[in-house]
Amino acid sequence: MAATLCLRNISATKRLLRRALLERLANRICAGEKVGGSVEISLLLCDDEFISRLNRQYRDKEGPTDVLSFEQDGPEGSVLGDVVISLETALRRSDGDRAGARKEVDLLFCHGLLHLLGYDHSTRSERERMTRKQAKYLGISECAAWPSSRPALRASLVGSMQAAWR
Repeated sequence: MAATLCLRNISATKRLLRRALLERLANRICAGEKVGGSVEISLLLCDDEFISRLNRQYRDKEGPTDVLSFEQDGPEGSVLGDVVISLETALRRSDGDRAGARKEVDLLFCHGLLHLLGYDHSTRSERERMTRKQAKYLGISECAAWPSSRPALRASLVGSMQAAWR
């Protein structure tokens, strides 16, 4: 099993992420979820203005969000889909700290990829299951494993995951 990450950054923020580390995370998640064969995942990094337009167009919601996922049907299921992350939101949540923003992007990418693999969080039990998966794949506590949940608490907990999954 191999996951290929197609990364495009249209954000004003550059040189924040290491593609190889995100691809390694994608491979860990796909292996853990028993995804067979080779798959492709598209990751688009953007700013709040762009993700706000997508949020309005596809979810009928105003304003920016942190991450969106769009499933795709490629030949023989080879294309899992697209994950779109607002780097502006990630930086804001980490108070402008680039290392914290990288960890936030790791979490958002994991969250978006799990959506592509069929996970959702419409109910409490679904959210708990997704939170456990995110904690497992990122090597962090469940308290720190939910996007936008109490950023100050998460910031202190996420600091402990320095190289847990790298």
